[in-house]
Amino acid sequence: MRKSRFSEEQIIGILKEHQAGIPVVDLCRKHGISDATFYTWRTKYGGMEVSDARNLKALEEENRKLKKLLAESMLDVATLREALGKKLLTPSSRRKVVTWAIEEKGYSQRRACGLIGIEPKTYRYASTRGDDTALRQRLRELASLRRRFGYRRLLILLRREGKEINHKKLFRLYREERLSVRRRGGRKRALGTRAPMTLPQAPNQRWSLDFVSDVLADGRRFRVLVIVDDFTRECLALVADTSLSSHRVVRELDAIIQRRGKPLMVVSDNGTELTSHAVLRWQQDTGVEWHYIAPGKPVQNAFVESLNGRFRDECLNEHLFQGLPMARRIIEAWRIDYNGHRPHTSLGGLTPNEFAARSRQDHNQNGFWL
Repeated sequence: MRKSRFSEEQIIGILKEHQAGIPVVDLCRKHGISDATFYTWRTKYGGMEVSDARNLKALEEENRKLKKLLAESMLDVATLREALGKKLLTPSSRRKVVTWAIEEKGYSQRRACGLIGIEPKTYRYASTRGDDTALRQRLRELASLRRRFGYRRLLILLRREGKEINHKKLFRLYREERLSVRRRGGRKRALGTRAPMTLPQAPNQRWSLDFVSDVLADGRRFRVLVIVDDFTRECLALVADTSLSSHRVVRELDAIIQRRGKPLMVVSDNGTELTSHAVLRWQQDTGVEWHYIAPGKPVQNAFVESLNGRFRDECLNEHLFQGLPMARRIIEAWRIDYNGHRPHTSLGGLTPNEFAARSRQDHNQNGFWL
């Protein structure tokens, strides 16, 4: 709006001249204004003093500022509602919203930064990080192949391929690519104190046995006999069948003994298949000590319980078995992969086969087991 040539004092003086008896036509000719302007002034300033006019002008200016602030606040609220579809927790996500507000809504850089809650110098910061496109692609490929692996095991697989990368950087890329593994079920934690478990010091000192059950696509249930060497963590057998009797358990143990020798001890729970006369006779014939854990204490058989968890999480829960032959084929392939390729964190990232080979080599060279 164009600023008036007359101040409030001058306008009120002209109106007082009219009140003194000077005709409107003469006043308009004298001051160079139109009749419409004069009557507009009289409507607005009629009967006012100079101080009243100044107060009116101050009120109008304050009202104009309030209207401007209200309009800006309403625009900010509408912009935030449109932009904040989710929480902005990272500087990169905040930068994107600031850029959108500048380009789409016409905000200034400083106002947009203040609205989103980011410093202008942070918005203008240019990253000097290298291009991690190839690493991200390989990380996604490994995560698609090993869907139940977390970033620590994926780090071991990448380092096997010769990629030297810090674990904190890999964790950042892992989170940015949204590869986090959802945990299945809750974890039961022991209450109170418990005695530490005695660890074996050589292969074949102690084997652990347990059973895992699952269901086929047609609804039939089957069981899997799980046998693990507690020292090397090797999965010695995964025997799948609809029925696993004590005689079958004994035959599978004999088959493993023919391949790698006789254990000193076998640990299991108190299931009927493992407390039968066939198992007792086998113990007497072979001279193998058999230890039964306390009822309701699976922690006393922790090695095979840990293997059971990985087996169910990475194999049984990942496949729908159309029949028993298919189940046996997939389970055996997983056992081979578990022993030969899957890194084991308790073994320092080695596979059970690598750990067993290194232990034998150290025993041959130094006369003690690793």
